[in-house]
Amino acid sequence: MAGQKIRIRLKAYDHEAIDASAREVTLANGGKIPFDRLLLATGAEPVSPSIPGAKPSDVLVLRSLKDCRAIIERAKTARRAVVLGASFIGLEVAAALRARNIEVHVVAPEEHPMEKILGPEFSRLVRAIHEQHGVVPHLGETARGLEGKRMTLSGGSVLEADLIVAGLGVRPRLGLAEAASLKVDRGIVVDAFLETSAPGIFAAGDIARWPDRHTDQAIRVEHWVVAERQGQTAALNMLGRREAFDAVPFFWSQHYDVPINYVGHAEGWDDLVVEGDIAGKDGLVRMRRAGRTLAVASVFRDLASLEAEVSLEREATRAGAA
Repeated sequence: MAGQKIRIRLKAYDHEAIDASAREVTLANGGKIPFDRLLLATGAEPVSPSIPGAKPSDVLVLRSLKDCRAIIERAKTARRAVVLGASFIGLEVAAALRARNIEVHVVAPEEHPMEKILGPEFSRLVRAIHEQHGVVPHLGETARGLEGKRMTLSGGSVLEADLIVAGLGVRPRLGLAEAASLKVDRGIVVDAFLETSAPGIFAAGDIARWPDRHTDQAIRVEHWVVAERQGQTAALNMLGRREAFDAVPFFWSQHYDVPINYVGHAEGWDDLVVEGDIAGKDGLVRMRRAGRTLAVASVFRDLASLEAEVSLEREATRAGAA
């Protein structure tokens, strides 16, 4: 790339449309910006529940710093809180609110929190941790209606709530990509170099579904570490490099004083191998399919988690070289 001059625009705009053939972006104000390379990093937006009787301002979500500050401000005067959702965001919010001595009720449709992600052993651990800290679970239920501060659940019980926070997952923002006729499949389909179906247009982060060497599947991951790493890889490829994205995903989740680490990616498995004592907060679970480890979840086994990450990276490298 020596001798070439490259203009990179780092200004935030409201984008209205992308014209892949004309190589230009139309802005909300009617202006147009030409491009040679374009990166889509539109991220995802929180799922907001539709609760009869509830105004949009009644239910808060946690996605941005602004959202965080709004929850903190509301928590200053709240005595009772209802958290909708029993996955990572919802339960981390529950833990934070309990640290402020707020009464917390968690309402979620699933019977076993995070079992589909971490398996039954970790599901039991997570539930036990939160119950030990005073969280009241209402699992297998949903919010049926809201009248003032009174929330009626699908099972008929009524909860008083000064603060309601929804942690029900996110949806990738695909509108621009769909309007531009980019290939979409529960995310924007990209190749190993994070390039979309339109040459010169790349995607990274929560919206990107890429071919994962380790699982031999196209996957989409909603963790900020993945988005950060994909942004770096996409930038290099936009500048002329051909660098495949093959990093192994990982994340961690903090529940009071208990950290849960997760490395790899497993949307399903046919075998769970438990090592140590999960209930005793000293162990790990290997999620396997066809005898192959896809992901490892651990509690207070940091070294084993790092070793698992190295092992998965080596396997991905071998798969890519094969």
